[in-house]
Amino acid sequence: MKSAKIIAIANQKGGVGKTTTTLSIGVALAKENKKVLLVDADPQGNLTTSLGYYEQEDMPVTLADLMYAEIMDKEIKIHDAILHHEEKIDLIPSDISLSAIELSLGNTMSREFILKNCLNKVKDNYDYVLIDCMPSLGLIPINCLACSNEIIVPVQSQYLAAKGMTYLFDTVSKVRRTINPSLKIKGIVLTLVDRRTNLAKDVRQELDENYGKSIKIYNTEIPLAIKTAEATIQGKSIFEYDKNGTVAKAYENLVKEVLQDERTKTKNEPCFTR
Repeated sequence: MKSAKIIAIANQKGGVGKTTTTLSIGVALAKENKKVLLVDADPQGNLTTSLGYYEQEDMPVTLADLMYAEIMDKEIKIHDAILHHEEKIDLIPSDISLSAIELSLGNTMSREFILKNCLNKVKDNYDYVLIDCMPSLGLIPINCLACSNEIIVPVQSQYLAAKGMTYLFDTVSKVRRTINPSLKIKGIVLTLVDRRTNLAKDVRQELDENYGKSIKIYNTEIPLAIKTAEATIQGKSIFEYDKNGTVAKAYENLVKEVLQDERTKTKNEPCFTR
């Protein structure tokens, strides 16, 4: 049986649309009849609440519980943590208790592989596992990169966006050298694009100049829209809340690009030399 492709949605800058991108890619893949597991790896739990899970009783087992059990070598059923959402995606939820796991990892043997050990127990049940990474340089994000095959990087269309990715790419380089040599950057997607300005064009040009020779920059751009924020408040994906809107159509197109790349076996081996 073929294991899931594990993709981290990561940028060490906050506010770039990581959670929306994780959720929207996941739902769009499900619409393509792919079995998808989402993993909320951020203590803020934004991905969890974006799917309408607000209360502790909604999620008796969280990612923090799974990782703690792995650290302590205790028995826990990972299937008890998996929530089955009506939009045909599964979720391992998160809450603020994940912050304590970050501290616990400091003295743990093989600390970079705790999340990988957890996901190994279920990844054969899915086509894709998408991880919503927290915007930091800590051990939780390192765990996310250690277990991932690829990374998709959402980049907000604002000035100096390309320079803001330097820390992420430096971290990826280090992870490749030390713990996950097969890790690849799948691509960069421009998010929160305001069509009323020329800023997105300038940012795309900056990205092309800095990374275009070594990393795929998706043609699809995700527009800025109030409907996205409204969907999050309602605990729904953009497809459920505004299925015919510009954001839903953009994410559908993005996933078509992602799948087309895989069908043609396009390889994006990133070069991190400066």
